[in-house]
Amino acid sequence: MTTTAQRKPIRKAVFPVAGQGTRFLPATKAVPKELLPIVDRPLIQYAVDEAREAGIEELIFVTGRGKTAIVEHFDTAFELEATMSSRGKDLSVLDPTRITPGNLVTVRQQFPGGLGHAVWCARAVVGDEPFAILLPDEMMVGKPGCLKQMVEAYNEVGGNLISVLEVPQDEVSSYGVIAPGARISDTLTEVTGLVEKPKVAEAPSNLIISGRYILQPEVMRTLETQGKGAGGEIQLTDAMARMIGEQAFHAVTFKGRRFDCGSKAGFVEATLAMALEREDMADDVRAIMRRLLAE
Repeated sequence: MTTTAQRKPIRKAVFPVAGQGTRFLPATKAVPKELLPIVDRPLIQYAVDEAREAGIEELIFVTGRGKTAIVEHFDTAFELEATMSSRGKDLSVLDPTRITPGNLVTVRQQFPGGLGHAVWCARAVVGDEPFAILLPDEMMVGKPGCLKQMVEAYNEVGGNLISVLEVPQDEVSSYGVIAPGARISDTLTEVTGLVEKPKVAEAPSNLIISGRYILQPEVMRTLETQGKGAGGEIQLTDAMARMIGEQAFHAVTFKGRRFDCGSKAGFVEATLAMALEREDMADDVRAIMRRLLAE
């Protein structure tokens, strides 16, 4: 374990956004799934806001063909802003989309090789620093946000951290699952092993990896020699499992809510949940829900 003085801060975050979004076709034929809106904010915006809250300075998007609109979302839209200004409209609604020049970097994943391969594509930008990974499909809602909770834990123990959530045992085969070790606190647990999408009877726990990571740069060298795993893809979970025992690994149990926006039902759930938290529309949405449920 490194001392606080030796521990490098978490300044960079990788966002794997190269997926084709086939589960949301035809909506994602021309529009990246990360830009599908939860109410009036794209899914990627929630992840970026979470990263910024945690102190992330450099955003690294691992993109693919047809994903340039994600970068456009965080660029200055001169024509739009000029038109809004000339009409006296408030531009503050665009504030979350503004990125300081030079703080957003994109790299390409030329083919769908899995999450591990996507992360490896960012190796040159990550360099020799520890870094965060945020999967935008996993929408994490809490105060403070999931990554900020993890950074606070990292400042305490260092090493590698994974966010986890408890799910019913019969659902574990859909996720990466941790083998828990010593309990450090109510929210911090040592990780002794990782299994990607295990059979229900073979799962070491019901604590699933929930789309947020803080990893040391050595994982990139491990990914270079990582063979294909579940689904015929290079799995990040498999690479991390090889590092356990060589570096410290801990799991942070997230205090908040998770929405699986990679599924249609989860996407609708997230939209309704966020709408119900909005003062400007909560009452109207409740009335609509009651009316629909009564039909």
